[in-house]
Amino acid sequence: MTNADSEQLTTPPDGRPMEEQPRWRRDFPIDWPEDEYLSRREFIKFMLLTSGAFSAGHIALVVAGRRQAHASTEPVIVIARVDDVPIGGSLTFHYPEDSPARLLIRVDENTFVAYEQQCTHLLCPVIPAVEIGELHCPCHDGIFDLYDGRPLAGPPQRPLARVLLEIRDGAIVATGIERRTV
Repeated sequence: MTNADSEQLTTPPDGRPMEEQPRWRRDFPIDWPEDEYLSRREFIKFMLLTSGAFSAGHIALVVAGRRQAHASTEPVIVIARVDDVPIGGSLTFHYPEDSPARLLIRVDENTFVAYEQQCTHLLCPVIPAVEIGELHCPCHDGIFDLYDGRPLAGPPQRPLARVLLEIRDGAIVATGIERRTV
């Protein structure tokens, strides 16, 4: 491709002799055919390094997400007294303080569940139907399971965020939020 002078291109990419080439091509003597050559080994090395970088980034995101999910920074607050919520009844509350509305539902004598009141589809409020074990979104007929918040029908694809509850000395206490994607 080149003669004894490695700075001079002897076969330009368009095949015309060097004298017929434009001045810019003579000013930048790059041996294009050799420059574009890539061995199989170099290609495989590039692909493995690129795949490894993408995999490492993905693993880092998963680890960071799990670490963040386990590190609860929400405060522990009393929502209501057990006697304030009748069986089959519900009440709305904000947890943490400046967050969207949450919904506390008393399913039976000893079972309480609490979820974010906004549908995961388009943020419409969900309405409890305790007698059939569902939470209903009237905007697009989305239906969630009352016991675990997962979508049962309609357009919602993600479950409702669950508020973690404990019963302490006759009080219903919120201890954190479990945000789930599946």
